[in-house]
Amino acid sequence: MVRVPLTDEERSRGERLGVALRAARAGRSMVDVAAEAGISVETLRKIETGRIPTPAFFTVSAIAKAVGVPLDVLRTACEEPDPAFKMSQAS
Repeated sequence: MVRVPLTDEERSRGERLGVALRAARAGRSMVDVAAEAGISVETLRKIETGRIPTPAFFTVSAIAKAVGVPLDVLRTACEEPDPAFKMSQAS
């Protein structure tokens, strides 16, 4: 099986997901969150740093549950800001 390279947008979205999850984790340790989510600390670290930019849905769901963040909030956090919106705010 040949894996298709990720696009810049996919990598960027993965970085935004990592930022959102780190923020949601707040003061909790990676060890605590990873244990509650049922994943390894290394997997959580890779997701939070964007090294796994497209984690499995069930992994993201487990982390979201562990940190108490609804999936729709994470989805919104991962959306790329609309350049037209930025332009309208500058006016």
